[in-house]
Amino acid sequence: MAWDEWEQLKSEAAERHSTQMQLNQVDPGGGGPIPQGDLKVNQQDLAAIGNTAYRMYGDLEKAGDHARTATQKAAGGLKTETFAIGAALDHVASRWIDQVRSLLDACAHISNHLDYTKGAHAGDEVYIGTIISNIDTLDEGFDERSGH
Repeated sequence: MAWDEWEQLKSEAAERHSTQMQLNQVDPGGGGPIPQGDLKVNQQDLAAIGNTAYRMYGDLEKAGDHARTATQKAAGGLKTETFAIGAALDHVASRWIDQVRSLLDACAHISNHLDYTKGAHAGDEVYIGTIISNIDTLDEGFDERSGH
């Protein structure tokens, strides 16, 4: 790109003053409907969901294990007494274990994903801030070369 082209692009961008980058906000003067596709992430909401998923994991692990133990003990007692329902109850306990594990995995996934998302967004913010501040430095360098 030639120097003249760069200068022309800079002045065209300056002329389009109405088209500015806006981060985390809607145009305050518009008053119209919110444009579709805007993503708003509230860190407090994400943290609350992640914390709830973490607490649910712990509570479910304890309660699920208690239910499994009690059901398997009851199934064993019924089988010892030669009740046919003992084997059926043992099957229910096995299915219960599978379902509790699925729920525990889901809670862990939610909690871990939100922790990761929080960190990724923080990293993105730092990266974007660095890039934007570097644009000013780049502009100054071009201005110095052109004698402005």
